[in-house]
Amino acid sequence: MSASRRVQQWLTFTRQWWLFDAKWQDPFESAKVINKHLKGAHKPIFGGHADCGDHVVVINSQDIAMRGDEWYYRVYFHHTGYPGGATWTKAWELHKKDPTMIIWKACYRDLEKDLTRRGRMQRLHIFKDSNIPKDIIQNITDQIPQLRTVPKRLKDYSQEEIEKFPKLFDYPKEHVLD
Repeated sequence: MSASRRVQQWLTFTRQWWLFDAKWQDPFESAKVINKHLKGAHKPIFGGHADCGDHVVVINSQDIAMRGDEWYYRVYFHHTGYPGGATWTKAWELHKKDPTMIIWKACYRDLEKDLTRRGRMQRLHIFKDSNIPKDIIQNITDQIPQLRTVPKRLKDYSQEEIEKFPKLFDYPKEHVLD
């Protein structure tokens, strides 16, 4: 086997580190993509018998977006193990307590319920903002593209871009805006 083929084989079987930016992303749609990389389903050697998944680093989990009123209607169950220890927490309350928990629970729910689930979840690293420890950042080799593009805010546009934007109509000079 030539040296280049050997290197290609090593790269196929090594665990890569992927970066995913969760800003303005739906956590349940993102979980499907993240789990695909945690399982290794994106690799050509993927099979149910081998654990060939990669590490995924998720940043900006405090800026996730849910559809409609899902922040108020989605609830999460937790049980302490003691009698009367069952609690139901709304999504906005859980996100306020721990901004990483909603993405963690979405990924945990979508993985198969078998013996590999725990090991795959240990390869998921979630951070509430873009501050990542140096020992993790040096391992990142690639990036998972966002599912939705993040729109620019009005303050992010330059004055020149705002003036070039087409106007529907001009207000009369005597018009007063409230």
